[in-house]
Amino acid sequence: MSDDIDIDTDDLQRRMDGALQALRQEFASLRTGRASATMVEPIMVDAYGAMTPINQVGTVNVPEPRMVTISIWDKSLVGKAEKAIRESGLGINPVIDGTTIRLPIPELNEERRRELAKVAGSYAESARVAIRNVRRDGMDQLKKAKSAGMGEDDQKLWQTEIQEMTDAHIKSVDDALEHKQAEIMQV
Repeated sequence: MSDDIDIDTDDLQRRMDGALQALRQEFASLRTGRASATMVEPIMVDAYGAMTPINQVGTVNVPEPRMVTISIWDKSLVGKAEKAIRESGLGINPVIDGTTIRLPIPELNEERRRELAKVAGSYAESARVAIRNVRRDGMDQLKKAKSAGMGEDDQKLWQTEIQEMTDAHIKSVDDALEHKQAEIMQV
């Protein structure tokens, strides 16, 4: 490969890894019928005039398989936290007990499971698109390098490397989706 012209594959790798990490976080927020502390992570509470993650206004626990509890530290934030949970789209009705908010996780019915599997599929497709966009950026770098004097053999080697990196990340997305859909559909 050429010494004077170099493609930043580390940056491409980092950006593709970032798309995978974002997908895993989105998958963690999907409800699968059993309790998980990660399902409330995306919820933001209006605390003291600033939007704050719910895990920074209280302690999140999973005392049993179908229950999440949040012990709010400041009594004045209990109502705001409850409102944030109701508006989050989790489909869970919080139960307030003093400064503790209990979130009973209902059993998912077949229709809701299929719906969640479709949502997981759309998350995976977004991740695939992000990875393909990174590949496109890499290919654009190659075109610029070719016009700057990169040889055709070097260009083919770089194209192959970028495509292999893309294929590996797309496969990781597909594997993660398959695992998440199986988890969702499990009764």
